[in-house]
Amino acid sequence: MRSEQETNRAIALYSDMIRHICLYHLKSIEDTEDVFQNVFLKYLLYDGTFMNADHEKAWFIRVTINACKDFLKSLFRHKTVPLETLTEEAAHIDPDHREVLEAILSLPAKYKDVIYLYYYEGYSAAEIAAIMKSKENTIYSLLSRGRSILKEKLGGDEFDK
Repeated sequence: MRSEQETNRAIALYSDMIRHICLYHLKSIEDTEDVFQNVFLKYLLYDGTFMNADHEKAWFIRVTINACKDFLKSLFRHKTVPLETLTEEAAHIDPDHREVLEAILSLPAKYKDVIYLYYYEGYSAAEIAAIMKSKENTIYSLLSRGRSILKEKLGGDEFDK
């Protein structure tokens, strides 16, 4: 079991990232908080060691994505909040980015994850492939298709890189 100091450090470092991943997947602030707590509980109880900070961050990303998927499959899942409510209630989301947020949230999960990790967390395709246990070329394909879908939805070139 991890110490309180280790857990507090991890919360300070990764809480924003974990909340963003959860919001993208769950589209509900309440569900996000539930999964957020579960992720840090798993961290607290995890006995393994991390090779470095990147390994630890990748572990958090993978555990968060899996926890979101498990939550969505749960039979006991309660009603989620509509996207309109989410974007209005989430004070930390810039109103100018509402259209982009809605477009990203509407992507299928496989594109959403890759787009988030690439653009928001700054991972390369090779790093995303390692995190998602996939081939690098698959990641490039998902990025390309995800960008195309976003470009259609948003009517611009914001996601060309």
